[in-house]
Amino acid sequence: MKYSKISKTHLVLFFLTIVSTLIAGSVMQGGDPFDNPVDIIWGIPFSMTLMLILGCHEFGHYYYALKHNVDASLPYFLPAPPYLFIIGTFGAFIKIKSPIYKKDALLQIGAAGPIAGFIIAVPALVIGLLLSDIIAINDQYKGIILGDSLLMKIFTYIIFPDLSAGHDILLHPIAFAGWIGLLVTMLNLLPIGQLDGGHIAYAMLGNKQALVGWIALGALFLLSFLSLNWLIWGLLILLLMRSAKHPPIHDITIPLSKKNKNIGYLCFLIFILCFIPTPFHI
Repeated sequence: MKYSKISKTHLVLFFLTIVSTLIAGSVMQGGDPFDNPVDIIWGIPFSMTLMLILGCHEFGHYYYALKHNVDASLPYFLPAPPYLFIIGTFGAFIKIKSPIYKKDALLQIGAAGPIAGFIIAVPALVIGLLLSDIIAINDQYKGIILGDSLLMKIFTYIIFPDLSAGHDILLHPIAFAGWIGLLVTMLNLLPIGQLDGGHIAYAMLGNKQALVGWIALGALFLLSFLSLNWLIWGLLILLLMRSAKHPPIHDITIPLSKKNKNIGYLCFLIFILCFIPTPFHI
């Protein structure tokens, strides 16, 4: 394995992302770290949980890239202005610097990130829910309402079986970070272009992925009637990738092993569990 070097850019972006997510987490807790710098410590639970989820996701890709002798960079974390973008980060990514020639490598590299992030996000969500509070909803209540995935509904029912109408869960920052982790996992598993789900779908379906990818992209615009978030994400994907079709690789006609097919099916199951029809509404 050939390990990538940590550059100054990696370190600067990592530091800035920690700071921006700390500020975001502090503000969520009612702190004002610009007026009172000590308030920054209130953001630690959210920041550390979210950074761990994003980091494990990207290191999943990185590890399997090295395993298949694919040259890849270490993760780049992307900070975001915490007062403009509520979670303080635009996520993270790695650069694939050499071609991927085999579709089993393509599938494993694509699947490793979502699976690794999911493994961290699920216990974070559970721990965070156990630390969360029940609040009454009234006309004075203002805030962002988060949509529920199937997994979120299951955990909510188990942890808060007596949750009554007129009440809701005020998520602990760790739970919110876990929720964001599941959302990121779901978005990455969309079978479009060079998203993780696009890699997996192309390895599983071959040239049929193009049709599935365009259908999935069209579905995002249809879902925008439920939530405008989908319109933004659909336009962003179209702008960045220009196509829902995955680029070709050499051995696309060679069948996948049963093990790799099962990895693909597992990722589809994770996508279903994490899917949120209306992610945000006010």
